[in-house]
Amino acid sequence: MNITDIFIKRPVLAIVLSLLILVLGVRSVGLLPIQQYPTIESAVVTVSTNFIGADPATIAAFITTPLENAIAQANGIDYMTSSSGQNVSNIQVNLLLNYDADKALTEINTEVNSVINQLPKNAQVPTLQVTIGQSIASMYMGYYSDVLASNQINDYLLRVIQPKLQAVNGVQQAAILGNNQFALRVWLDPIKLAGYGLSAADVGRILAANNFITPAGRTDGQTFILNLNTNTALTSLNDFKNMAILAKNGAIVRLKDIAKVTLGSQNYNTSVTFNNKSAVYIGITLTPTANMLTVINNVKKVFYETQKQLPNGLNASIVYDASSFVNSSIDEVVKSLIEAFLIVTVVVFLFLTSLRSLIIPVIAIPLSIIGTFFCMLFLGYSINLLTLLALVLAIGLVVDDAIIVVENVHRHIENGVRPFQAALMSAKELTKPIVAITVVLVAVYLPIGFMGGLTGALFTEFAFTLVAAVTVSAVIALTLSPMMCSRLLKPHAHVEKKENGVIHFINTSLNGLSTKYHGKIKRTVEFLPVVVTFAFLILLSNVYLFATSASELAPQEDQGIIMAQTITSANASLDEMKKYSDAVSDIFQTYKETQATFQINGTSGANNAPSLNNSIGGMVLVPWDQRKKTTNQLQPIIQKQVNQIAGAKVALFQPPSLPGGGSGLPIQFVIQSTDPYINLNDVSQQIVKAAQKTGDFLFIDSDLKYDQEQTKLVFNRDKIAQFGLTMQDVGNSISNFLSENYVNYFDFMGRSYQVIPQVTRWSRLTDSEIQNYYIKTSTGAPVSLGTVTDLKNTVVPEFINHFQQLNSATISAVAVPYVSMGQALAKLNEIAKKILPQGYTIDYGAQSRQFEQESTALIMTFFLAMIIIYLALSALFNSFRDPLIILISVPLSICGAMIFVSLGIGGATLNIYTEVGLVTLIGLISKHGILIVEFANDQQKEGKSKLDAIIAAASIRFRPILMTTAAMVLGVIPLIFATGASAASRFDIGLIIATGISIGTLFTLFVVPCMYLLIAEDLSKRQENEDEELLPPDVIVEK
Repeated sequence: MNITDIFIKRPVLAIVLSLLILVLGVRSVGLLPIQQYPTIESAVVTVSTNFIGADPATIAAFITTPLENAIAQANGIDYMTSSSGQNVSNIQVNLLLNYDADKALTEINTEVNSVINQLPKNAQVPTLQVTIGQSIASMYMGYYSDVLASNQINDYLLRVIQPKLQAVNGVQQAAILGNNQFALRVWLDPIKLAGYGLSAADVGRILAANNFITPAGRTDGQTFILNLNTNTALTSLNDFKNMAILAKNGAIVRLKDIAKVTLGSQNYNTSVTFNNKSAVYIGITLTPTANMLTVINNVKKVFYETQKQLPNGLNASIVYDASSFVNSSIDEVVKSLIEAFLIVTVVVFLFLTSLRSLIIPVIAIPLSIIGTFFCMLFLGYSINLLTLLALVLAIGLVVDDAIIVVENVHRHIENGVRPFQAALMSAKELTKPIVAITVVLVAVYLPIGFMGGLTGALFTEFAFTLVAAVTVSAVIALTLSPMMCSRLLKPHAHVEKKENGVIHFINTSLNGLSTKYHGKIKRTVEFLPVVVTFAFLILLSNVYLFATSASELAPQEDQGIIMAQTITSANASLDEMKKYSDAVSDIFQTYKETQATFQINGTSGANNAPSLNNSIGGMVLVPWDQRKKTTNQLQPIIQKQVNQIAGAKVALFQPPSLPGGGSGLPIQFVIQSTDPYINLNDVSQQIVKAAQKTGDFLFIDSDLKYDQEQTKLVFNRDKIAQFGLTMQDVGNSISNFLSENYVNYFDFMGRSYQVIPQVTRWSRLTDSEIQNYYIKTSTGAPVSLGTVTDLKNTVVPEFINHFQQLNSATISAVAVPYVSMGQALAKLNEIAKKILPQGYTIDYGAQSRQFEQESTALIMTFFLAMIIIYLALSALFNSFRDPLIILISVPLSICGAMIFVSLGIGGATLNIYTEVGLVTLIGLISKHGILIVEFANDQQKEGKSKLDAIIAAASIRFRPILMTTAAMVLGVIPLIFATGASAASRFDIGLIIATGISIGTLFTLFVVPCMYLLIAEDLSKRQENEDEELLPPDVIVEK
């Protein structure tokens, strides 16, 4: 007795099993977390070291290089970049995917501490920060006012808003952008200093000596104690103004006599705008395991609560909310899921032409999907874009099992068999094919689940969700579906009596189509050599189709935001930079699709290093349903407009579609060498100019440029010695005049802020004014710097960059819409080969690095899946020939899909979504071959010749194959016509499935029977041999 007979004969058992699946699935839905993608830990550890006043060359030699040498010894590093600029060293350590960030941070911190004593004495202690996830925060809130200064807004956020936001569970950091904290600024007048015989260094020492914290202790009497407090620290602006600096001729020179003392900002090198208004931002980053939707909702609650309590004149808005994209994406995928279910239901009805027959797959589909949720919970997965996409595809897969059962029972009923007996016969016939189909689909997705890299991290949940769905579907197909067929379907005579005109037309049409196919397959097998040759040519054509297809890591999704990186002349001030960034925002605001604009002036997008001539900004678009144009359509149009801004280079780009894509522009082509930077600059500029001539790039630029004017102070060492001074004395004096080094802290309203002495801006407008500064000789007499120095103008790079500890120049670019990332990188490689001298190498950063790492990952997975399927089918069919017949349909199906990718239909490219779709085709198209081969073998065992058996099998399986193909193809139609958030990836995978299955099925219906005749074993001969082996040894068989 077949195991399925138990469930047909005991319907309550089948119902109880199905209800158990339903209950567990429904309960699991509410327990599953909801997020954008599966949890991926793509971490970057940033090591920042300030050495105020130092130029990039000094920073690179004395800070960046020793730190890099130490950090490189830590484990888990994918690649390391660094940027040495004015005042600061910025090292970014990109960790391997899913490497433990806490462990890496501990190791890197240990290595940094081991070389701290090698850093310059005046350098500040390196600070380490780990960032996990996307390069931009999940949410930005803007605070702006017409009456409050930015440092006042900053202080309010620091004291009131930031603590509340960081207390929200799941928030990793609520970072304040703008960095305009309060600071006590002592604006020195160099002329007055000289008049009193003081130097800037004197003022710094006096400030430090007269503003310090002393723990006084307590008195300890016999009967009581008394805590003591001292007022050695200054706590008010007036205290600082009245600080005694010098007693001269009986009079006290106070700080206010030589300087203007104000409560200002810690630095004046950055500014932030919201819709062209000065603002301060708070960026919310989440922990790796946080449920984005839940956390952002909780953050919004805090935001709206605090918004009601803001001081008069302070306003707040949510500038950017990544959860809106996730919410919209999930809503769109759920919508596609429902649409796919409805479409498949209609398709099944049109083929089965019976409401009773329709009930069975209509119950099987949701039951299989709901049961999958329990498996997802058991495996620790989440409801995300990829698992939901898997469920959309699963509808077409799970309906196949139900269709196969219903159609086969229906066929037996038409032949006069009673429904109960027909169900038993069908269950027996279909157990092996259904198990084989399930094994094939599991075998297809298992290699994806065990892949490494980004593809494996992203698609493991996708793959095993599909595995769970087809497994649950197989269980239902072998338990519930046959039982329902035996109870719901009516005998053939009853069906004929009830058949109406529409149903009669559909049945007649399908029967006529089956008859025509039967005739054509008979004629096709007569041209066996032609069909085999055709199949071979199709196989070879795949090589051409893959070679001519555009490739990229992933399609660019419309995330509702377009970023802008603005670069102006190297020596531009912050005020000058703001004029250009405001011009970019003005252009953004001319578009009706714009909801808000923002700019962060004074920061570099590529390495987040301070840079006065750089700005990162963008436009946030209105929701998807309120606009007709996508970000991909708007970007090239706006790029042409911003290119007209004279004096600035503006690059528009979009955030990476996938996590871990890094920051900056999508194309990052790195040139490395040990050559001097002047040579590296020459080579990189040649490549940039050659790339510009190709017309393949909307924007392209190198981060290495010799365009930063620098004034070098050339000291007369002899004169310095004659004045009894040392180079250290002179250097310290200049640093105290010009750098923004703080001397200590002061207490203001319960918080500590820096005390920063520096000459006024009006005394440092030009380099020549520096020579009018006075320093003290060994006798105390003042001498001007002009007496002991000369000025020499040079040109240097703004940043000295390293990539993997080598001198580097990174060429960043945005390709034109019709050029993919693969084509753009191939073009740059082609140009580089012609230009690069001996000893120069290339590497990749950010998204480009991901693309290079992942571009060949699925090729091995594809072949591994084919091998596993072949071995599994060999075991199931007890034959090494039959699997070859079944798998011949795979390259035919892939050819059908790749035709459309090669032509770029709808912007389709070869990316991780289309590649996963191609792997999925292996399982989907193999199902057809399994059904045909299994039934042909059964026909041979019943005594038919190989030719008659394959023609009969193909004819019998024609209708269910047609039905399952229609269900699968039409089931992914919602993906092909997807709009809104995450539409690009859904389109790509939907296109692959629809075209691959439809064209592959057409080929399969004619090629597989021919290959069966060519390769399959003649089972009648095998049966004779097996019969002979079973005879007693003394029996002689005459032949």
